[in-house]
Amino acid sequence: MVRLFSRSSLTGKWLGFVTAVWVQSISGNNYTFSNYSNALKILMGLTQLQLNNLSTVKDMGKAFGILAGLASDRVPTAVILLIGSVEGLIGYGAQWLVVSHRIRPLPYWQMCIFVCLGGNSTTWMNTAVLVTCMRNFRNDRGPVSGILKGYIGLSTAIFTDLCTALFSKSPSSFLLMLAVIPAVVCLTSMVFLHEVDPAAVETAEKKEESRYFAFFNVAAVIVAVYLLLFDVTGKHGPDLSRAFAAILLALLASPLCVPIYSAIKYRRKNGKTLDVEGRGIVVPVSPTQESVTSQQEQQKEGGGAKKKPAIGEDHKLLEAVRTFDFWILFLSFLCGVGTGMAVINNMGQIGLALGYSDVSIFISLTSIWGFFGRIGSGWISEYFMKKAATPRPLWNAASQILMAVGFIVMAMALPGSLYIGSILIGMGYGVRLAVTVPVASELFGLKYYGLLYNILILNLPLGSFLFSGLLAGFLYDAEATQTVGGGNTCIGGHCYRLVFIIMTIASFVGLGLDVFLAFRMRDLYYKIHTRKKPSEETTEDTKS
Repeated sequence: MVRLFSRSSLTGKWLGFVTAVWVQSISGNNYTFSNYSNALKILMGLTQLQLNNLSTVKDMGKAFGILAGLASDRVPTAVILLIGSVEGLIGYGAQWLVVSHRIRPLPYWQMCIFVCLGGNSTTWMNTAVLVTCMRNFRNDRGPVSGILKGYIGLSTAIFTDLCTALFSKSPSSFLLMLAVIPAVVCLTSMVFLHEVDPAAVETAEKKEESRYFAFFNVAAVIVAVYLLLFDVTGKHGPDLSRAFAAILLALLASPLCVPIYSAIKYRRKNGKTLDVEGRGIVVPVSPTQESVTSQQEQQKEGGGAKKKPAIGEDHKLLEAVRTFDFWILFLSFLCGVGTGMAVINNMGQIGLALGYSDVSIFISLTSIWGFFGRIGSGWISEYFMKKAATPRPLWNAASQILMAVGFIVMAMALPGSLYIGSILIGMGYGVRLAVTVPVASELFGLKYYGLLYNILILNLPLGSFLFSGLLAGFLYDAEATQTVGGGNTCIGGHCYRLVFIIMTIASFVGLGLDVFLAFRMRDLYYKIHTRKKPSEETTEDTKS
């Protein structure tokens, strides 16, 4: 039984994916700033610009994700997870001490350090999970990205609703959850999440993978709907709230059904453990795009000639950043995630400006619909790529349209605008994050993917600085009036109207860049399409 769940077994691979899902369920804490930002603003007597700069510092923590990217090719996954959990414990733990009044408010510069540590912690968690799972499931990058990024999208709603149910939206309790829960989950994942030799997968197992991924999707959708129902049904009593929390934890544990089912199935089928050590029948899979690339690279090295890698082959960092395609992807990603982060970081103040004293429902709506965008785009982009060689960047272009419409609606500041805008912007932001992950790997390979991914993620702090720290901060303060205590406030639709108009323009710029990149990548996706098709036909023949 121990061998059945070992890191070299098929069941062990799925158990690792389950723990990866759990890590993603708690690693979206960067998106929860609005839940406690107002408490920090009042306690520290900050202006909106100072508060926005604090949120920018939080996102700047992702700039140090380059360290996680470098480490991903040099140290085990468990070490990367350990570093992330310790950073989060320190960063959010210090903020909890301040907000809970256990210590006096720290100087602004010291608070910036701890906020940055908390923000950086997620880069280690996300890098460990994405790099390991993308390599373990090389032929299913769309579904893997959609599921993992989808659970990140849900994490904000999970934390928000758990805090609401158990602690009546207490900002200090919320920060304590952000400090402790991710550390516990990461320590659990350290035991099970490892890279698995791709040759360990049976040809017949490829058909089962689709079914397993479908189960993960269904489980995630059920969690999302469950969270949405809790949000829209208003206030709940203490008993109902505790029951909600218990059922939510059970739903989050439900993906364990996959490795348990896999273990039982293969134990019955083979009468013994099936793994890569020669036990059971292992049929090599058809070469993936990366294996073909690796063979080409070895041939080049054997011939003593060094050639510039073509798009679709493994690129080192400097090789990738010297390509035109990298900068198109980088800038289009900035237009999408930068504007999305501005809304997420300022949702508390946007809601207050439009007359809502409680903005938790809008934070949850952005999170939940971001989940639907992530998980749906992962499957849809994979389906159309396999069936019609449709370039994935076209789905990024579609996400920019959703976000542009959302910004226009919020700029109008009509009754219900914030509900509609939260849904559209959350969904578009989710699509952008989920689709960009496999696009980067298909452009530049998986060999140096951890570092390349974290270079792209620099757009989060950069976009937060440009659109949230500068644009939203300055324009809000220009409209706001001073309050007693040194802060300021603004009430009315005019507070963020110009911000939304400018971000609408940025969305259309991103739309043009995405369409251009899709046009440039059409030949690459046709090659990927033709490689996957024979592999699937071989799988079906073997199955029958």
